[in-house]
Amino acid sequence: MRIFSFLLALVMAGILTHNVQAASDRYGKQKVVYHVNYTGGDANKAYKGAMRNIQNHINAVGAENMEIKVVLHGNGLGLLMAANKDPQMAATVDNLKLQHVGFGVCANTLKGRNIDYTKDLYDVEAADIVPSGVAELSRLQQMGYTYIKP
Repeated sequence: MRIFSFLLALVMAGILTHNVQAASDRYGKQKVVYHVNYTGGDANKAYKGAMRNIQNHINAVGAENMEIKVVLHGNGLGLLMAANKDPQMAATVDNLKLQHVGFGVCANTLKGRNIDYTKDLYDVEAADIVPSGVAELSRLQQMGYTYIKP
């Protein structure tokens, strides 16, 4: 399944990144943190919408002009739980990662909800874990990242 997701992500990256040059000239370099702490709702529409917003942002500015972090805490970890079971969502996560989008996962939520990131979440490594989701949001904003909550 991971190979299929990766191949699908490669195809999506090629399709979605045309016409980037003209748009990137308008926006310049950007550093952005996306905050996800809500449920996905019916058919994970909220999570899919958030990832679509991120992809549209990349399409407008260009991956080479972006530093994007997605901080997930609370119910937001459901995004990576859903991707663990849904190949299309997994491919979308893979595609974003191929464009250098980083996902930060809250250690407090993992501990408080007894979530095993190696089994329950899609493609999370120890380096992706942040001590506190809200503290990470603050830290990134202090570093000049623009805050967006899709």
